[in-house]
Amino acid sequence: MPLLHFDIIDETDDYVVVDKPPFLLIHPTKPNEARNLWKELRELLAFEIASGGQVSIVNRLDRETSGLVLVAKTAAAARRFGLLMQKQRLRKEYLAIIWDWPEWDEKIVDAPLDRQGKHQQSAIWLKQMIHPAGAAAQTELRVERRFVRSTPSGNKFSLIRAIPRTGRTHQIRVHLSSVGHPIVGDKIYGPDEQLYLRFIETGWTHELEPRLLLPRHALHSAKLTIEGECEWSSPLPLDLAGFIW
Repeated sequence: MPLLHFDIIDETDDYVVVDKPPFLLIHPTKPNEARNLWKELRELLAFEIASGGQVSIVNRLDRETSGLVLVAKTAAAARRFGLLMQKQRLRKEYLAIIWDWPEWDEKIVDAPLDRQGKHQQSAIWLKQMIHPAGAAAQTELRVERRFVRSTPSGNKFSLIRAIPRTGRTHQIRVHLSSVGHPIVGDKIYGPDEQLYLRFIETGWTHELEPRLLLPRHALHSAKLTIEGECEWSSPLPLDLAGFIW
């Protein structure tokens, strides 16, 4: 497992922008949890917190997702960013490596999402599904490039730019899987959810590699924009760039 080092790419009195590596948790999920971004930032910003500041993570990323995270350092900034998200003025763009070559260059997936366990048997509590009773969810998809790489499970892949217009759990992952192009390395929405259950039991193994190809899902938070104000970007990390080139 790589060292879970994160970079601070911008900081003001109101916020900090972090480039998160894959496998670093955003929030603690259990008491005495291993390292997580929230705890690390609380230590880093101890002086500001002692003076009335806080650490509020604005755009949460899954543990395996890498890239940009915006963090408010004050209650006022947290409120402001929350309002900007509601008004869709805080724009997020992700890069994802998916299986196969889509027949389209651009597509909008408009499909509501709900937790699968509410509607059918599911071995994975967090797993989401498309369901008419779910919350509205929209994702804009664009093919950045199609490429060939020889693997045990196929040789056609694409790099996609995904722009979520809503912020549902696992939204990009479910929407890409629903159009027949799951993200490479996705244990829940990829070739077989049993791979996720096996991974939870054993960790990453040589048996999982030929099916998943990467030890994490190939999703990266590449750009954050506050309309009319500022923009931050992060290049593809080495593990994903190395898969493409």
